[in-house]
Amino acid sequence: MVLSIKEQLKLLFTNPVFLSCIVSWFCAQFLKTIIALIYHRIRNLPELFEMMFWRTGGIPSSHSAIISALCTSIAFRSGIHSDIFVLSFCFLLVTVRDALGVRHASGIQARTLNEIGGDLNRAKIIKYTPIKEVKGHTPFEVIVGILLGFSIGCALSTLQ
Repeated sequence: MVLSIKEQLKLLFTNPVFLSCIVSWFCAQFLKTIIALIYHRIRNLPELFEMMFWRTGGIPSSHSAIISALCTSIAFRSGIHSDIFVLSFCFLLVTVRDALGVRHASGIQARTLNEIGGDLNRAKIIKYTPIKEVKGHTPFEVIVGILLGFSIGCALSTLQ
């Protein structure tokens, strides 16, 4: 029997694995936005929406929250012995490593390039447009994201 698109979408939006990922991402971005508002880092409405739906970095890590919710939900549904759990756990390790190391290193490189480019621009040697500096995450930001995702994954997996 072939399911209609409507039926497939209903199954997707009631799937605890999908829901735990979406809820953990939304909660992480919401918490980041609240923290930014408390510390007066948001100056206008467009910045508020950018922080809520797009901006990366900060506490908690939404990347870590999503992947730990995914891994936790799969562990509940398929067991830690399953191939899909092993895949999700390896994906968690890669994501956490990237959040801690690669993004941080590329942010340092971008800052250095911007400094050099700014010096060359001021000396009128070249016209330089700064590139985005990605900060990456601190270990604490990643741990908070993992704990948030784990708790949401547990909650939504046990509620079904």
